[in-house]
Amino acid sequence: MSELKTIEPRFPDHAWQGTVRVVENVEIGRDTCRIRFEAPELARRIVPGQFVMMRLSGRNDPLLGRPLALYDVVLDGAGQPWSVDIVYLVIGRMTSRLARLGPGDVLDVWGPLGNGFPIQRTEHLLMVAGGIGQTPMLALGREHLGGRTYGEPPREVQPTRVTLCYGARSADYLAGVEDFQQAGIDVRLATEDGSRGHHGRVTELIESVAGGSAQGCRIVCCGPEPMMEATAREARRLGIPCQVSLETPMACGVGICFSCVAKIRNETGGGWDYRRTCVEGPVFDAERVVFDEEDLGAPEVE
Repeated sequence: MSELKTIEPRFPDHAWQGTVRVVENVEIGRDTCRIRFEAPELARRIVPGQFVMMRLSGRNDPLLGRPLALYDVVLDGAGQPWSVDIVYLVIGRMTSRLARLGPGDVLDVWGPLGNGFPIQRTEHLLMVAGGIGQTPMLALGREHLGGRTYGEPPREVQPTRVTLCYGARSADYLAGVEDFQQAGIDVRLATEDGSRGHHGRVTELIESVAGGSAQGCRIVCCGPEPMMEATAREARRLGIPCQVSLETPMACGVGICFSCVAKIRNETGGGWDYRRTCVEGPVFDAERVVFDEEDLGAPEVE
């Protein structure tokens, strides 16, 4: 298993903020859309696992922005980062209004925010996603296949084997599958109703896809908390290091409001404390995350 690692806060002092113009906004699955907006400076700097805060420009309802993970960066004709793709689930007032935007409409955006997925030597990157949890995985998979670089300066990642295990309630909720396949990622699907792929939960695919050996394999996971907990438990059983990208609700995204705190074990593993997902996450070592049903008593005072 991986060693517990110090969580380094990533404060948004140098985050870019501006008003961006929508290039396209299309449906890619049931209640799921992909919005693309032009933001070259943001596109140059953001890395897989980071997120942006988005707000409807010129409106105060809803007042607060929403955190949405990077899906991918789009290059211009000269091969330079030009625009950003975000995939979102239409489930509330903000996203319902976001879904009605079209080319030429504007948004207020700030980012990149949070810590992305760490760079670690990996022979097989196994990405496990449930629900809308596939959104941070496309750029990460492309990066690890050696087809794209992200960040400024560009992150150096050794090409490796990449598999996505992706689960949803039914086939119509599976969004962006073709994007992963076209990127060269090995995609394994699961649906709870059996309408596509494995009939059951996505976590039931992990052991067979991992090949029965933890050697060189690393798991990254995002989705509903029970699914992430089950993935972390399976990774522990198989002896595979695992990181999870938490989807804790956020209000500010910059570490001020403390609304996105999660229970995270301290470096020694002897206690836990609250950590802000927006500046100390959203990616954490799964071994350090204290999921809701666990009771470890009062937090440790540092």
